[in-house]
Amino acid sequence: MNVTRESLSDLDLRIKVEVSENDYAEKVSKQLKNYRQKATVPGFRKGMAPMGLIQRMYKPSVVADEVQNVLGEALYKYIDDEKLEIIGSPLSNEEMTGTPDFEKGTDFTFYFDAALAPKVDIDWSKVDVKLAQIKITAKDVDKQIDSMTKRFGKFETPETIGENDFVYGKVVELDKNGAAKEGGVSTFTSFELPTIKDEEIRVQFIGKKAEEKVVINAGKAFTAADIEKNFHLDAAAAKKFKSDIEVSISGCSRITPHEMNEEFFEQVYPGEGIKDADKFRKAVQKDIEKANAEQCEILYVNQVRKALLDNFSAQMPEAFLKRWIASRGDKDVTPESVENEWVDKYVPSLKWELIDGALNKLSPIEPTNNEVVDYIKDILKKNDQPVEGETDKEKDDRIEKAARTIAADRQNVQQIIDKLYVEKTAKLFKEQLKPEVEKITVKEFEERCKA
Repeated sequence: MNVTRESLSDLDLRIKVEVSENDYAEKVSKQLKNYRQKATVPGFRKGMAPMGLIQRMYKPSVVADEVQNVLGEALYKYIDDEKLEIIGSPLSNEEMTGTPDFEKGTDFTFYFDAALAPKVDIDWSKVDVKLAQIKITAKDVDKQIDSMTKRFGKFETPETIGENDFVYGKVVELDKNGAAKEGGVSTFTSFELPTIKDEEIRVQFIGKKAEEKVVINAGKAFTAADIEKNFHLDAAAAKKFKSDIEVSISGCSRITPHEMNEEFFEQVYPGEGIKDADKFRKAVQKDIEKANAEQCEILYVNQVRKALLDNFSAQMPEAFLKRWIASRGDKDVTPESVENEWVDKYVPSLKWELIDGALNKLSPIEPTNNEVVDYIKDILKKNDQPVEGETDKEKDDRIEKAARTIAADRQNVQQIIDKLYVEKTAKLFKEQLKPEVEKITVKEFEERCKA
């Protein structure tokens, strides 16, 4: 076996693999013996056919298989031994290789095209991104507490609609004559009565029962965002929707908020010993700050990523990469589609793959299996129900086993992997950039996320 390479440019190279008969002969012989033992050939007992006949029948295909096996092993061993940081995968150069004659040939030469990953030097001085911190107001805490008291409140289905109830029913868009509009909106929906912005429209629902109908103007009653959600329209259509609608009421539900008492505090924060409203508010505020900090970290990572992509200057082996992408077996991907989508789809992805590799050399940011397991263990411990008679070690072993079983299904824990990846990436970015913290409002944060 002989493997050599030739540099075609700074990044493009060609790898030559010479396979001699000695490299595969022993494996071919062993395989043919196995074939002879199992082959059923007319005129001969099983396993007694002449080896010459077996060779004529099977040797070319066996040689082809074994040559391909040793070829692949040699190629990738060479890449590892030479520490070649290739991008993509080597591609067979069929023009130079030709068509191997596995029936008559004994020695074979194969050629592969490959490309080295360009060196990526990250210039942190060109990245100027501030770390956002969302301001928490008393109204934010009040809104969260209001949501919590409803979540743990009393659920009822009264006969008549009250001023704070959820209304369920069918909505039908009407034409100018008050009849159902052909091709118009017709859908089942639900909405909270206080979300109706017009008071005169809102009071029309109070006291109504199932099977009663109310005709209102959608544009006067709801915001565009509520129309989009309630009537299942896209954003553009929701903004233009100003029609009258008929609401056929099918029922309503009511939630009586839970009182702010010790029972409520324990339900929300079990085992934390919160006894008064002031401590409860502080705990809620802390949770909001934690959730906001996580969202701000995601925004920060995305903004730094964009800056790194914008400042990416390394040259890529474009011709090779286009050929490699088109060769990966996706029936919808052709050389023409790759060419058309190169700039918008493939270049950003390839650039980030290279940047990601450079970042991992600074500090590993790809979550390890043990990190995923530890994260799952923490969740399981918080929600674990004690088992009578179980020792601490038995409990730890049980949770460890459960966590590893869950982590084994990578698709099932992809959200955890993504979360840990963002956390590790944000930590690396903050260590390198020492960002200035900028306090912003929720609205400003939402606007930055859209940018």
